[in-house]
Amino acid sequence: MKVKRNTLLLLACLVWSAAGFNILRIGLTAYPDYRGAVNYLLSALVFTVFQLFIFGRLVKKHTTRISAYEEELHFFLKFFDVKSFAIMAVMMSGGIALRSSGLAPERFIAFFYTGLGASLLLAGLLFGCHFGKATVAAKKERA
Repeated sequence: MKVKRNTLLLLACLVWSAAGFNILRIGLTAYPDYRGAVNYLLSALVFTVFQLFIFGRLVKKHTTRISAYEEELHFFLKFFDVKSFAIMAVMMSGGIALRSSGLAPERFIAFFYTGLGASLLLAGLLFGCHFGKATVAAKKERA
């Protein structure tokens, strides 16, 4: 199935927002017993590290790549490249394995998943902002 170039940004928005929301929900569900300044700081640190060094860069990279496409229609999974899908698969598998194994204490799940989920959710929302900007720009071009 082929979609318009800008729709790839919307798909990235939906995928990353859904993943971020789910991970954030898991972290927040574990948080009530571990509320405290140290855990809040750890969540903020996890959020910052992932946003600055991984997801923020990923959003810029893929937005630039998608915007550079000359053709208007593209296969709907082209919102990411193979490397990004591999990263997503490794992160999901690792997270599921970590939680199901019981190796990570609930406190870790609380602060880490909250920071990670918030960062993923923000990445999804940033893709949504780029989609909105691209949509407005396309409408201006047509006018």
